Amino acid sequence: MGTVTIGVSIAVPEPHGSLLQELRAGFGDPAAHGIPTHVTLVPPTEVESGALPAIEEHLTAVAAAGRPFPMRLSGTGTFRPLSPVVFVQVVEGGSACSWLQERIRDTSGPLVRELQFPYHPHVTVAHGIPEEAMDRAYEELAEYEAEWPCTGFALYEQGADGVWRKLREFFFGGSTVPPQASAPAARGTLPAR
Repeated sequence: MGTVTIGVSIAVPEPHGSLLQELRAGFGDPAAHGIPTHVTLVPPTEVESGALPAIEEHLTAVAAAGRPFPMRLSGTGTFRPLSPVVFVQVVEGGSACSWLQERIRDTSGPLVRELQFPYHPHVTVAHGIPEEAMDRAYEELAEYEAEWPCTGFALYEQGADGVWRKLREFFFGGSTVPPQASAPAARGTLPAR
């Protein structure tokens, strides 16, 4: 049957997702266009392809127990020198992200996984690129702001071409369809360029 590499994350909605992806590419990050802009809940994980139905069932149960929460991004941070990453900070919604990732990786489910580093919700905007470009990303997005109501998360699979593609969305409260359009839209402050 073989294995697949999956990840679980919260997508950063438009227009912010595309903007941050384009900025990431502009900083010289070659992976930018293969990775939708997101907050990771489960990092890249290799699983048996036959396990996907059980994983989807587990994610459905986690989402059913969750409730929408506000997400807000503000400013930049970095994991350097430990890891070559510059990110936009999650300043609201982080505890809900932590709650979700703990339940998704719970020992009773199919996605048990040890993390290489302690969980820290963030949106990567530069990874593994020259230091000058990392500094530029850190400085140019220092005043970046965005916020939106988080209504769920998604399961992604990495293709043989390195591109991450959404397999399925999971909405909080057990809904199988996106929440009503009456929810407040994403809004934010774009960086001056």
